[in-house]
Amino acid sequence: MTVENLFRPAGVELGGAHSWDIQVHDEAFYRRFLRRPKLELGETYMDGLWDCEQLDELMARLYRTMNRPDVLRRERDALFYFNILRAQLVPAGSHERSFHIGETHYDAGADVYRAMMDRRITCSCAYWPGSSDLEEAQEAKLELVCRKLRLEPGMRVLDIGCGFGAFAKYAAERYGVSVVGVTVSREQVALGRELCRGLPVELRYQDYREVDGTFDAIASMGMFEHVGQRFYRTWFEHAHRLLAPGGLVLLHTIGKNTRSFRSPWILKYIYPGGNLPTLEDVGNGVDGLFVTEDVHNFGADYDRTLMEWHGRFEAAWPELSERYDDRFHRMWRFYLLACAGIFRARGIQLWQFVLSKEGMAGGWTYPGNYSLPAHHAEPEPEPYTS
Repeated sequence: MTVENLFRPAGVELGGAHSWDIQVHDEAFYRRFLRRPKLELGETYMDGLWDCEQLDELMARLYRTMNRPDVLRRERDALFYFNILRAQLVPAGSHERSFHIGETHYDAGADVYRAMMDRRITCSCAYWPGSSDLEEAQEAKLELVCRKLRLEPGMRVLDIGCGFGAFAKYAAERYGVSVVGVTVSREQVALGRELCRGLPVELRYQDYREVDGTFDAIASMGMFEHVGQRFYRTWFEHAHRLLAPGGLVLLHTIGKNTRSFRSPWILKYIYPGGNLPTLEDVGNGVDGLFVTEDVHNFGADYDRTLMEWHGRFEAAWPELSERYDDRFHRMWRFYLLACAGIFRARGIQLWQFVLSKEGMAGGWTYPGNYSLPAHHAEPEPEPYTS
């Protein structure tokens, strides 16, 4: 099968006039792509062998039409076998490898995240209904999480995978809670402590399995994707142990529709050892531990979030280029736009689960309206003061 025939069902032409068509600069693209399509599509882009005016739309079209076993087959190459062997010896999500993602992704440079994200450096999907810009949409998401957790002044909250402390800072300022946040990134801890200075927030460089104590509520946003399938149950067992009676857990995670979905390029360059859960994975994890009070899917919002991040990244590139090379630029652009396209094609989702230990008396009710950002649904609360 030729490369042209592979792309044609998606309405994509090589050298075509549409904004989503591929412009090939080097003939080596064809040989490399046919050998390992899921890996080499990204690698050949990083190497400058091809370009596309609207990469996000290209990826959306390719996912909708090419996500078939005969096209996106597993590449049985040395890298694939090495990753399989490594996963067996030291599985992704194990304590031995839990800090690796922080070192390879989040410690790569906080300047990139500060440039492309909102002022709080919120590293997860924003909530867009009714919001006009990224700052507003991220604040709506943080407010959504606080309300779902029923936060009240004086509560002690755990944030598993706290990032740069965006949620911890917001919850402490707006709801008068104290927050312990854990992350496997030294860079996130250092900057997060600076951003949360003066608040009842403690950010730790710590694996979630090392956390002790009792918490009135637990939030986790954008971390579960790094836990690894073998350790999903472990994650929920620890959350169950740490949660006080009557408390709630909010799990915010990207998820996949089919177990076969995987991206060798993402695993190699962005999230080593990462794995997206299925609904079955989450169900097996909570079995006998939690009651699933609510499941909220706003995966389509990640498309717009990633496009906003990309726009900010490109605007900041003239300054960032003093510290990063062109291959890094193309890698980050491919990552942001390819993910936006796959979310647009609804190939992956964004789920928020609300979990309780014993079930909420009278059942779950959401204090607001999912169709609008929570801070628009009713008057915004005044910042808490003791």
